Amino acid sequence: MTTSTDKQQEIYNQQGFLSALPVLTDTELREARHAFSELEKEFGEEYTQYSLHNVHLQYPWVMGLTTHPRILEVVKAILGPDVILLDSRFICKYPTVKAANIQENEGGETKSEGNTGENGLPYVAWHQDMRYWGIAGGSVLSVWLALDDSLKENGALQVVPGSHCSGMFPHHQASRPGNMLSVNQEIPEELVQADKAVFCPLLAGQMSIHDGLLVHASDANTSQRRRCGFVIRYVPTCAYPIQDPDRPRKFHATVLACGTDQFNHFSNKST
Repeated sequence: MTTSTDKQQEIYNQQGFLSALPVLTDTELREARHAFSELEKEFGEEYTQYSLHNVHLQYPWVMGLTTHPRILEVVKAILGPDVILLDSRFICKYPTVKAANIQENEGGETKSEGNTGENGLPYVAWHQDMRYWGIAGGSVLSVWLALDDSLKENGALQVVPGSHCSGMFPHHQASRPGNMLSVNQEIPEELVQADKAVFCPLLAGQMSIHDGLLVHASDANTSQRRRCGFVIRYVPTCAYPIQDPDRPRKFHATVLACGTDQFNHFSNKST
């Protein structure tokens, strides 16, 4: 492990996330964006918004993203040399606000009129990934790889630094319409230290990573620009699935991303 990755691991352990890490070259980004546009043409934006789940098993170019050397270099620095790809999903927030509803403030930033929660624009409520993942024996690390610039106005990731050290928070059903989480859950507002939250803006081709217990969310896209990212979940090979009725997610698309697997806790794993 180099001095650079030592420092990354130290910051990650303290804060629960790292952001703005370079991954894709200009050529790789252009090719990935073109390939994704072909999926948009084939399936339509309503589907590609959230339903391209675990397609790394179908498309070699997607599998190539999950095993990109720059991603795995950081993942191995955090989780160790033996890593399983647990799950993947494309998440796109498409422009949903008409130009007439966009205002420009004095700082040149755009904002929408009205409350985005009330009009049901897609957003992601405050939550922890581990609330949905029946995993024990090791940490879950989530990668957000930006195919588009991910900025405040088009719904960039927000995190509460250090919140991964507080254990699992209770979640309940969200009352605000538009929540993109598949089970429509959120951490109660009074438990979230939203005043300590920070944005994780990314340029296309960069990534952020965060711990499975980090409290995070993202607002609606109130710009006229798409925000598309590829989310990849990794676990060390020592992790294993558990039977938990409150966390019923199954893992049908696991792949050995790097190293060796002496545990074989995921029987369906591809190599």
